[in-house]
This record gives sequence, C-alpha cells and structure tokens, in this order.
Amino acid sequence: MSTALRTRPAPVAADTEPSEPGTRGLLSIILAATFMTSLDVFVVNVAVPSVQADLRAGPSAVQWVIAGFGLALAVGLVTAGRLGDRYGRRRVFALGLGLFTLASAGCGLAPTAAALIGARVAQGAGAALMGPQVLAILRTAFSGAAQARAFSMYGLTMGVGAVFGQLIGGVLIRADLFGLDWRSCFLINLPVGLAALALVRRCLPESRAPQRPGLDPVGVLLVTVALTGLVLPLIQGREQGWPLWTWLCLAGSVTLLAGFLVHQHRTRATGSPLVDTRLFRDRAFATGLLAQLAFWLGQASFFLVLALHLQLGRGLDALGAGLVFTAIGLGYLLTSTTAHRFAERLGRQVVALGGLLMAAGLGLLGLAVHAAGTAGSVWWLAPGLFVDGLGMGLVIAPVTSVVLAGVRPQLVGSAAGLLATVQQVAGALGIALIGIVYYGAADPVSAFGRSVVVLAVLELLLVGLVQLLPRRAARG
Repeated sequence: MSTALRTRPAPVAADTEPSEPGTRGLLSIILAATFMTSLDVFVVNVAVPSVQADLRAGPSAVQWVIAGFGLALAVGLVTAGRLGDRYGRRRVFALGLGLFTLASAGCGLAPTAAALIGARVAQGAGAALMGPQVLAILRTAFSGAAQARAFSMYGLTMGVGAVFGQLIGGVLIRADLFGLDWRSCFLINLPVGLAALALVRRCLPESRAPQRPGLDPVGVLLVTVALTGLVLPLIQGREQGWPLWTWLCLAGSVTLLAGFLVHQHRTRATGSPLVDTRLFRDRAFATGLLAQLAFWLGQASFFLVLALHLQLGRGLDALGAGLVFTAIGLGYLLTSTTAHRFAERLGRQVVALGGLLMAAGLGLLGLAVHAAGTAGSVWWLAPGLFVDGLGMGLVIAPVTSVVLAGVRPQLVGSAAGLLATVQQVAGALGIALIGIVYYGAADPVSAFGRSVVVLAVLELLLVGLVQLLPRRAARG
C-alpha cells in the first residue's frame, strides 16, 4: 500500500500531465468513491420496507428506486469514458463525485417516492461519470507491481461494499440514528463525498488521451438508446411477466448495438469513435471482456438469490441476513488483500483458481441447503459462503487488471468505459436469467439449489475462458 502511494504518475508523453504532490492520497479518494458506489447498489435493498412505509410507495415506485440507479449507471458509462479522455479524468471524476454526493443528499431528504426516484437516477449518473475514470486513473497513474497493488485495493473495496452493503444497511436502520431510519443509508455518503471532493485537486493527477478525441454525438445517441433498450426490459421484464414491449425493446437494442459498432468502425477512419474497434483485436481485452461477462452474470444474481433465500426462505430480517453475508466477507478479505501476490506467481491462472473456488463454494452451499432444508441452522451455509468469498477475492481485481493491462494509453478511457458497461449489463442480465430459474421452482429450497447449480456452471465457464488469455497480459 505505501509503495503504491509513493509511485509517481506515468510520464507526460505516455498519458499523464505532471501533478503535485504526485499520487499522495490518490488511492484514498479513488477507493472512497468506489466504496460509496458499490455500497449504494446493495444497501438500498434492505431499506425498501422502510421506504414503502414512510413514503407510501407502491411496488412500481419501489422497483424504480432500485432500477433507476442501475439504468442510469449502465447507460452512461461508455460516454463517461470518452468525456474523461477529452476533458480530463480528474475533472470528470470530480464532477461525478459532486453529483453523486449531492444526489445522496437528495435521496436522504426526499419527501416523496418520485423525488427519491429522481435522486437515485442522478446518483446513477454520478456513479457513471466516476466509474471509467477510476479504472483509467489506476491504469495510468501506476505501473508494474504498484499497479497490481492498486487494482487489488480497488477490488477489495468494491467487494467489501457489495458483500457488507446489506449488513451496513441493516445496522443503520436498526440504530435509527437521529430518527433518520432508512434515510441514513444515503446520508452516510455526505461526509465521505465532501471529504473526497476537498482533496481531489490536490491529490489526483490529471490525465487525458494524448490526442483530444471528439465526442461522437451520433455514437452517444446510438449507444444510449441501445443500452436503455437492453437494460430496461431486463430490470422490469420479470416483474411484469415479460410483456410484448420488453421483447420489442430487446430486439431493437440488438439492432441498434449492431448499428453502433458499424458506426464506430466507420468513424475510426474519419474521426474519433466513442469505442475504438481496435480494442477487439487485442486478444487479452476481447477474451477478458467475455471473462468479465461470465463472472458478473453470476455475481449480482448470486447476491440476489442468497438474500431471497435468507429473508424469504429462512425468515431472517435484514440485519440477520447481513450477518450471514459476513461469511463471504471473511473469505473475500482473506484473499483480496493478497490477490496481487498470487497473480505475480500464477499469472492468468489466479483467476481460474478463483473460479474453481467459487464453483466449489457454490457446490457446498447446494449440499448444505439440501441437508438443512428450512429447519436446520442457517449457519450450515457458512463454509460454502466462506469458500465462495475466497474465490471472489482472487477474481475481481486480477481479471480487471488483465483486461486493461495491454491497452494503449490513447484507448484507456474507451476501454474502461466499455469494461464498466459490460459489468453493469452482465449484472442486469444475470439477475433476469436467475430470476427465471429461482421463481420457476416449487419451493425456496429447490429454488436456491437450482440457482447455485446454474451459478457454478458460470464459474466453470469463467475458468475455461481464462485459458484463452495470453500469459503475458495476465502478468502485466
């Protein structure tokens, strides 16, 4: 950690402008923003009952409190990557952090469900502005072993926010600080966000693409509409019984995405494409994207089915379910803090090892649920959860580092935006698919059992994809 903080930014010619005092405090700011974003994806789930009671919100409104954030985040990431390349990653990061912090205040003070939904959409937009800049700054400000450690800390922070989000939310609601109830889940972001904003200019190095790229407004429009048409039905489809409009949106989004890629290929010859299609010629990047897709298809959906099993199948409250999640967190903390050391020795196979551990953990969970049913102790799940957490810690940071390791400086922003978009879209798609499996079962035990089988297959797919990665990129 201390070595990473002393590492200087990349030379000016490579991608970075001089900054003082170097990278002091850089990781603290980056990781604070990463934690807030990851936390707010999951913490809202435990606040839903209180929100419904306090704001008299119906099922549709509550669904949009959750979906509005995810939709704005997924749709804005690719464009945000280009904005950072053009106007400076520190500047766009600060804009996103400011918007996210302001929107968090809006969530915490929302007088109506409609106001809360609007603030959540603004939160998602702020998170989208920050996301690609975080990855690009880590990629350009550090190199070698320091970069591996920086990505390890990034993965640790993102995982901690995800794994402990439900527990943190349960604790905050149970504590009912100053009578704020669910509102404290959002207002907790204010001191963190304001402190990070105060340090951005002094601690973050500015960086941008060597040649200032254009905005590609046609590409922005195409990708925004296409991703909206893809993610929106995935979020809303299962709840509404997959009506005709969801299938029309999905079909239209595929067509628009194809048109977007054609437009990007043509624009590369005459201007500045939003996504440079040369990225897909890089074996590490293209295969790494598929590996990211396989991993995040299972990751978000696993948290969903586990929460459903604990709260609906086993009758635990939010705090009780959050305590069970700590078993994953312990395993995750154990390996994520040392994942870069495993990567130095094992190269690409560190991700494969993580995938195998996750598959094994899911297998143990399936056996435990089958043996315990709904009457046995819920802590029979702990060994499987712990092993799954061990695997998570060996995947999240290394696979991200692999994807970005060989990307040329002028393409880093585009690559980071595309990578973050794949993560979000995969999460929405995974939740939609696992929802079909889970809700198609006859009882909670078989629903969870079937789900972990599907998720274990995804982890084995990840292991297979890792074998296609070039060894040099994994060590880079």
